Amino acid sequence: MKRPSLTPSLITASAALLLSAAPARAHFSIQQPASWAAQDRLGNPQKSEPCGQADPGQPAQPTGAVTTYRPGQTITIDLTETVFHPGHYRVSIAQDMNSLPADPPVVPGDTPCGSTTINANPTLPLLADGLLVHSSPLSGPQSVQVQLPQDFTCDKCTLQITQFMSNHAINNPGGCYYHHCATVTIAPPSDGGTGGDGGTPGDAPGSSGGGCQLGGVSGTAAAPAAGLLMLALGLLRRRRA
Repeated sequence: MKRPSLTPSLITASAALLLSAAPARAHFSIQQPASWAAQDRLGNPQKSEPCGQADPGQPAQPTGAVTTYRPGQTITIDLTETVFHPGHYRVSIAQDMNSLPADPPVVPGDTPCGSTTINANPTLPLLADGLLVHSSPLSGPQSVQVQLPQDFTCDKCTLQITQFMSNHAINNPGGCYYHHCATVTIAPPSDGGTGGDGGTPGDAPGSSGGGCQLGGVSGTAAAPAAGLLMLALGLLRRRRA
């Protein structure tokens, strides 16, 4: 029996059928702040909640990177959507991975990943929601800005960037979400100056504080100066006698 030849049109039709049958997969990577784990060209690992730390067959490799911010600072998050899918992004922060919020529930639509609620008034641990809402491919790398709380400090806590995907098959694990995290420290700036706001009022920069001043001479220098003056007056009196 003669096998049918594979013509270009047949190959094209077969490829289109395979692509339509395969579930779409969206991916993203983060460039800033530095990811807590090494990323491949698509941004993996990123499926497992909350930080892609338990993706099957692709164990996370920690980078040890830590990014430092100030309380109340507006930070920039740079990300690239490496495989397109409609959706949006959200940002959370917590003392550790286990304290991050769970992914929001999803209402199924034409696909299991139909829609989810966007929180317009986020409160900790959620910092921002509904970022980069899009239904067509993003034009290259993206930057978003998020303000940190004024009264929040932490040492090596976890900043999470999550992607929600609508019109998407269910990830296993991860559901309708992809996840990236960064290790960050949020601390007030240190005072490296002399004196500064911590100095005692009236003290000159670098002085030990306390004491009085005489004609611009500190108290520690005034005593020997007064002694020399008395000695000079005594000699002058002897010459006159």
